[in-house]
Amino acid sequence: MKTVLQHILQRKRAYGRLPFFDFLRDDTLSVRQRLAFYPCMASFIMSFGDLNRHVLRVEPSSDPHQQMLNAHSHEDDHHWPWYLEDFSKLGHDTPTTPTAWLRFLYSDACARNRMLSHELAHLIWGATPRVRLAVVEAIEETGNVLFALTTPLAERHTRSTGVTLRYLGEFHFALESGHAMNSDHAELVSITLDEAQRADALARCNRVFELFGAWADELHRYALARLAAPGPAHGLHAAAAAVAAAGAPGYL
Repeated sequence: MKTVLQHILQRKRAYGRLPFFDFLRDDTLSVRQRLAFYPCMASFIMSFGDLNRHVLRVEPSSDPHQQMLNAHSHEDDHHWPWYLEDFSKLGHDTPTTPTAWLRFLYSDACARNRMLSHELAHLIWGATPRVRLAVVEAIEETGNVLFALTTPLAERHTRSTGVTLRYLGEFHFALESGHAMNSDHAELVSITLDEAQRADALARCNRVFELFGAWADELHRYALARLAAPGPAHGLHAAAAAVAAAGAPGYL
């Protein structure tokens, strides 16, 4: 497993250099501007709990590696209420309607966010528990990249507004260490993979980073389109329309 973990860290470094993360680092933009991507990620974030409860978790299990996965799934299956909390605090509850929200969430602007959980489920279901551990570690490292950048933005938002953002901020980041299974890398490193398992794990982890790379690109496109959209009241849907008009690539 050590070879796989080293590979994941290499892919993580490359992932952190994507344009979306440079956008989050851009101090010429305000905090609100850099958080413009937030509504676009709703489909994936809201489905992540189900991914943990109904895909990653297999209970009861006598397999020690599946038991590690089960423990991890219980830690990660309940973060979506914090996403909704920040969603409201950032002003996204108004002035639109439920119908308009559904139209937005199922638009081409959010296609990769909708499909990400399905693709991850495919990777997880097709793997043995040992390989699933590597897949989860790769997923965790993508989250570490994002939340390491949103946490200081959330802190600046709190200083300027007095409003605490739990999902984007330190509260969540402290729980998302970026390491699977309670950050116990020693236990992961001790897992032995044969040649076939190692090759399978590397291929699946590469696919994780490909999928999240496309996801990050979609968030970036949406954020840029929203910044260019007229007025905060209509920015959400105007941005989705702008992404579609620009010919944003479809999922497949």
